[in-house]
Amino acid sequence: MKLTAERPFANPEAAARKLVEIATGIEAVQDGRIHIKKINAPFLYTLKASGPEFGAGIMYAVEHG
Repeated sequence: MKLTAERPFANPEAAARKLVEIATGIEAVQDGRIHIKKINAPFLYTLKASGPEFGAGIMYAVEHG
């Protein structure tokens, strides 16, 4: 019997892949930059991920290019 649901983005690599997938669909605004809130909102509210999962995914993506 499981007491908690599995978190699909608990693995930083999976979170980073999803963040990059979201980011590729967003138009750059200046010098190739995008607003972080345009990645943050879908990841946290639409996909129901947590803040620590978001942070770990961003750090993993930056570390691995």
